[in-house]
Amino acid sequence: MEKVVYAVWRKAGEDRESLAKRLVNETGPRLLKLGARGLQLNVIDPVVEPAKGLVRVATKPQMDAVVHLWVDSAIATFRKPFDEALESASSRIAGYLVSESNPVVNTTQRVADGQRTPGFSQCVFITRPSGMTAESWIDVWHNVTTPVAIECQGNFFYAANVIVRPLTHAAPAYDALVEECLPDEAMTDPTVFFDRGRNPEKAVDNRRRMMEAAALVTDVNQIDVIATSQYILRWPRL
Repeated sequence: MEKVVYAVWRKAGEDRESLAKRLVNETGPRLLKLGARGLQLNVIDPVVEPAKGLVRVATKPQMDAVVHLWVDSAIATFRKPFDEALESASSRIAGYLVSESNPVVNTTQRVADGQRTPGFSQCVFITRPSGMTAESWIDVWHNVTTPVAIECQGNFFYAANVIVRPLTHAAPAYDALVEECLPDEAMTDPTVFFDRGRNPEKAVDNRRRMMEAAALVTDVNQIDVIATSQYILRWPRL
């Protein structure tokens, strides 16, 4: 089984809420009927509007949703029906084969298939610093930056998706997608985001530590960050 991540852009003239509804209510069920082994949708809807201050834009126009798809094979011939379903729902897609690691598993906020996960999901597309080898980058990210992210942020889910290779034409040159789920309050309260609402002074220090750790593995001024609602339509299974 392989995992494919798609960045998805909305059609011209439509808003993000319309794309979100279409992905959740129409495209998602279509992907399941096509045989998806697992399916997660990250969409931008009114629920995450308070988190707009967390958004960072490097790619213009920025992606409007992220689709996580688990399939038997990501080979183009077998992936084609899934690509076509997503292309018909959007103006553009960028697909990537990824290797996923879950340093923080969601054990407290799980819901039934198809329901919205409580809180919100921050999706971050990053690139590896020039001059840094892939081996060194992975080592620093996994063994230095990730422990800081777990300690200094109020996330109840953390996923590190290392991009193995792009799968679709003209896909932007990202190297990874990080996903972190946090409580609703973290959309507007930095103390909740960086210290689970306990100590404002520690939250300030945690934010500093997190930014320093992130800067070790990417240019923090050249990342795409979107705040989304997470829907798991089917938990991945063999």
